[in-house]
Amino acid sequence: MTFTMVIELLIVLAALYVGSRYGSLALGAISGIGLAILVFGFGMKPGTPPTDVIYIIIAAVTCAGTLQASGGMDWMIQIAERMLRKHPDHITFLAPITTFFLTVLVGTGHVVYTLMPIICDIALKKNIRPERPCGVASIASQVGITCSPIAAAVVAFVTISNANHYMVAIPQVLMVTIPACLCGLMCAALASYRRGKDLDKDPEFLRRKSDPEMYKYMYGNSATTLDKEITPQAKASVFIFLGALLIIVGFAFCQMIHVGDQTLAEYLGIPKMNIVIQIIMLTAAACNIMFCKAEPKKAVGGAVWQSGMVAVVAIYGIAWLADTYFGNYLDQMKVMLADVVTSYPWSIALVFFVVSVLINSQGAVVVAMLPLAYELGIAGPVLLGVLPSVYGYFFIPNYPSDIATVNFDRSGTTVIGKYLLNHSFMMPGLICVIVSTLVGYLITNVLFVNYFSSFIQ
Repeated sequence: MTFTMVIELLIVLAALYVGSRYGSLALGAISGIGLAILVFGFGMKPGTPPTDVIYIIIAAVTCAGTLQASGGMDWMIQIAERMLRKHPDHITFLAPITTFFLTVLVGTGHVVYTLMPIICDIALKKNIRPERPCGVASIASQVGITCSPIAAAVVAFVTISNANHYMVAIPQVLMVTIPACLCGLMCAALASYRRGKDLDKDPEFLRRKSDPEMYKYMYGNSATTLDKEITPQAKASVFIFLGALLIIVGFAFCQMIHVGDQTLAEYLGIPKMNIVIQIIMLTAAACNIMFCKAEPKKAVGGAVWQSGMVAVVAIYGIAWLADTYFGNYLDQMKVMLADVVTSYPWSIALVFFVVSVLINSQGAVVVAMLPLAYELGIAGPVLLGVLPSVYGYFFIPNYPSDIATVNFDRSGTTVIGKYLLNHSFMMPGLICVIVSTLVGYLITNVLFVNYFSSFIQ
């Protein structure tokens, strides 16, 4: 590795670090500064921005935004809340399951903000330490991204894999990631079941409880969405959204079925999945606006649409910066890493995890690092198996869902920690990602190695 390569890599890392300190749009915007230095200062050839993935995110979050504007998301949250309140004793296991599947359905973890205060409220009223369900539920809300048919990480994995002759479809990705991530979440929930001191033995909690004002703050209000009125249009928007997801998955199955030398999708003239997803999502969004009273101004002002647009800018800048650097030094990277990836191909999971810690976006990790992994000669089934490792941004607790969870826990048991890394999300996050990655690797490379290898063409 030459001195120039090291300097340029430090510029990339510095841009990612500074962007992560500012957060939000800064991740993508400050990546632009790094890109400008590499291109104009060092004469690098600019890489290619990930336009296909960006278009899909825009279409998906537009659809999800109209779902939220129509009130459909409130109905989904109410259904989840009823289940949690019906079985409060099992909140540590049920909370992550609900946040996980909400993310799977909607494609973003930001939908769970309404549910987090409810989880805390149920735990506190049952005298269960809120840190136990809250910590793992926040992790689950992000783990679900690699299990959603409309999430950028999944669509980007399929698109990039197909371009590199690993002809995998969305259902096949979900066949691996959903069971793998559920195994990881249940292990994390089990580890959290008796985590920390019980509330009646926690001196810090008892001190807070003895203060009349703090007692009123903790127990005086009950967070709930059950008092919200759900209109028929709100329910209709949910059915439109779920119908759109089923149609997308149906088209994806057509990519798997072969008719002679062609797939069924090719035989029927169905476009590529990145085009299909955009068309279906935009159509569903239009139906929500026309038939379900989803006001466009309300949709673009909602948390789901805004967080999605932030993700667009982040992926745009980060992925373009990474593609520029690695694209210019691809041959050198192959020489340096050839022995490692040949002997230990699973080690790419460590790279995915570390990059995710830096850039706070699973979609951006896939877009930025997956092409390099294929160029290094790592097989598609290996990369599919370790896909859960692209979630590492819980490691430094600066992600919005983690910060929000800390603020929602009125008991004060869910914390960042005095030494930054000793926070409430570290243990469940590490357990979940490690177990999910091991199970995913086991599924694709041991249990069903012939099935998943058959899609390499």
